[in-house]
Amino acid sequence: MNKLTLDDLLNLIRSYNPLEVDKIRKAYDYADSLHKGQYRESGEEYITHPLNVAYILAQMHADSDTVCAGLLHDTLEDTNATKEDIAHYFNTDIANLVDGVTKISKLNYSSKQDLNNANTRKIITSITDDVRIIIIKLADRLHNMRTMEFKKEFKQKENSLETMEIFVPLAYYIGAYRIKNELADISFKYLMPNKYDEISKKRKIIEKDYEDILSEMLFKIKRILEDNNIPNEIKIRTKNIYSIYKKMNDGYRMSDIHDLFSLKVMVDEIDNCYIALRYIHSLYHPLNEKFKDYICNPKTNMYKSLHTTVFGPQNKLVQAQIRTFDMDKVALYGLTTYWDIEKGKARNVMQKDLKNKYQFFRSLLEINKVFSDNQEFVKQIKSELFSDKIYVYTMKGDVIELPKDSTIIDFAYSLSKDIGNTLVGAIVNGEYVNVDTVLHNKDRVKVITDNLSYGPKEEWLDIAQTTLARRKIMEFKK
Repeated sequence: MNKLTLDDLLNLIRSYNPLEVDKIRKAYDYADSLHKGQYRESGEEYITHPLNVAYILAQMHADSDTVCAGLLHDTLEDTNATKEDIAHYFNTDIANLVDGVTKISKLNYSSKQDLNNANTRKIITSITDDVRIIIIKLADRLHNMRTMEFKKEFKQKENSLETMEIFVPLAYYIGAYRIKNELADISFKYLMPNKYDEISKKRKIIEKDYEDILSEMLFKIKRILEDNNIPNEIKIRTKNIYSIYKKMNDGYRMSDIHDLFSLKVMVDEIDNCYIALRYIHSLYHPLNEKFKDYICNPKTNMYKSLHTTVFGPQNKLVQAQIRTFDMDKVALYGLTTYWDIEKGKARNVMQKDLKNKYQFFRSLLEINKVFSDNQEFVKQIKSELFSDKIYVYTMKGDVIELPKDSTIIDFAYSLSKDIGNTLVGAIVNGEYVNVDTVLHNKDRVKVITDNLSYGPKEEWLDIAQTTLARRKIMEFKK
């Protein structure tokens, strides 16, 4: 792989934001002068790291302040520069972004664990002020993981575990699937190298078997769409290695994973997604129970697409993902797509959407408000937000995201305080159940309330899984 240069970065900036090239060059020169004489464990000059971070951000078409902050992200931690210096030479926004990604000084903490918890909290909660801080941290972590071979084995595993526990979920929550999948695969490679190699080799063998099948399907689908005047682009997608591992852990054989291979069918508008679906089904019989409409009912991180699994040639199962070109951008880059769609307003639109559309954001605010101790905060974030999830339907078909093992109580309080406080039971998938019933993925729930009830019981505190439910119960009891 060729070494990245400043010209590579500037050419990329020029392709989507030509008026900001001089500003980016200035930030590079400033960072280069500050990091002069510093080297990475690979032996490279240190500036190669912030340059790569900035390039990853520019690949997402990040605004100039974010790219500059990517170039300067280690200056407060590793050089004599101050936040005031950066604000003076550039602007307050860039200074705030750099400060946001800078680790807290260890002078304030008595142990490494306390310091780690404080830094983890700072990273996670930064999204409430400016989501761009998280995006810079993801780009920073991605380049560090890409160059992990120069670290000692203990550090490789330690960083990989932290990446799996913190950064992979964060990338998922903002919808940045491309970064999420790469971070997960690299981490998995260091944590379980033998299993990684085993799955990688098996995947290559099956991929070879599917080569002609996927090519034939791509050709036929493309032809039928073009014959019916539907503008399209089709790509072949193979499931990433860590996702395959998780499926196999659930008892699947690799050859039985229905979405091991997917054809990503991109069209120009929403109506044509459904028309394309009809044409695909006219060519290949669908496996009905594997159809998902994430356009009418998006995932909780705003992912939209139609998913259908069909019987391809030789009766091989292949998934088709049908979406518009804009949906595909969101599917790859999540919230960061706003840099393309909204241009100068992107940061404000990102924050507004986080607040109004993303369920995890409300849970994060709740946990941050309730847990003042950093260790307890991190523990709750990992168990409530960054662990396995379930997705439960209301009677209207709205999707509610909850931590695994959540109960009717958690579901009721996620709807509203009043529903939770008057809860007496529920109907799940047509059957009456008690309030302590544990919910499962895809359950359909109707809450039964009674305004004359005595309110939540003391023992509900031990049953509830979410911070929100427990806080509302305690408030009622005061």
